[in-house]
Amino acid sequence: MKNKIIALLCAIILLAGCVPNNSEDEEVLQNDEEGTEQQTFIVPSNQLSNETYPIILPYETSEARGVITNQMANRVDIDEMEQGLMRHSKEVFDPEKLYFQEGQYLTTDDLFSWIDGLNPARLTEEEQEDMDQEEKIDYYEENPRYLSHILEQNYLKRKEKDNTVEVELEGMSIGIALKSVYRFQTETGGPYYYEDIPMKEMLEKGKEYAQTLVTNIREKEGLADIPIMVALYREEDQNSPVPGNFVAKTTVNTGDVIGEWETINEEYILFPSDEASKEYLDDYELVNSFGNEIAQFFPNYVGFIGEGFYIDKELQKLVIDIPLEFYGKTEVTGFTQYTYGLVQDMFSNYYDLEINVTSSNGAESLIFRNAGDESPTIHIYD
Repeated sequence: MKNKIIALLCAIILLAGCVPNNSEDEEVLQNDEEGTEQQTFIVPSNQLSNETYPIILPYETSEARGVITNQMANRVDIDEMEQGLMRHSKEVFDPEKLYFQEGQYLTTDDLFSWIDGLNPARLTEEEQEDMDQEEKIDYYEENPRYLSHILEQNYLKRKEKDNTVEVELEGMSIGIALKSVYRFQTETGGPYYYEDIPMKEMLEKGKEYAQTLVTNIREKEGLADIPIMVALYREEDQNSPVPGNFVAKTTVNTGDVIGEWETINEEYILFPSDEASKEYLDDYELVNSFGNEIAQFFPNYVGFIGEGFYIDKELQKLVIDIPLEFYGKTEVTGFTQYTYGLVQDMFSNYYDLEINVTSSNGAESLIFRNAGDESPTIHIYD
């Protein structure tokens, strides 16, 4: 009970720190694309951290809103592409100096036109009629559609002019989503076929597409000279419980010719899994031991699902979801207290840790610890 009270007090303090102080909010102006009209926006005075981009309000959604859900089949890939692109953008666009805004320059028509134009053509009805089934399969296997989606993010800078404060575009990030598995049909309503796409082949195509896209973007008004950060994202299979990851990035400061690419060595690993046991045996055994400790004292425990995020083979964040069936809040409190003790005894604090306890009623409790913190924070939901 004491832990629960402490957790609730911590949550209140945290929420109080995040409440905007409207008296310190700032009004800024932004020119439209032609520079003839200005819109008034508000920059909230509060920011979650120096590593988080502030945003301007009212929040403006992307000009190509919704395209990503049409193009990418796995929700975890969608989330990681959006969040991961922002994470990599911080190395080019300083979150302490710039504001974030969803893409405002590439339209839905742009994206669909470019995606269809860069990918191999689908067979027309006439072509399909002239081919037998084996010929159709051969065609699609030899001409996979590598490109899934193009994601735009904008970064704005503050500028004082004539006793007013304005924001203007400082730079743009472009994420290019590429398939690791190509799924296709040879006829509408027919069975699906699957073709694995090797990393090397995907990278070659992705870099080729990136060059074309940068050239196209430079032709748009207002985008001729801004820095453009481009990152290639390799999707996971559409049924994967963990997302894919970014594999390469580059920045084009001027002109439209892409120079050197930087390799990105990051990945998401499912626990438990064969891949985890082969690639990260120590972490695999630790997480399994954690589950075994819980199983000894809680008969309604059936298992867990874990996800580790690695950069250069070093664990950066571990998330563990534990589904249980509870019959009262005292049981939730007892389980959370016991799990808290295991976290203290078993898990190192050089990476972020998050443990979500759920039941059929939804979220029951949360234990989290940021890298470097000595003790976790607990929250038990009402």
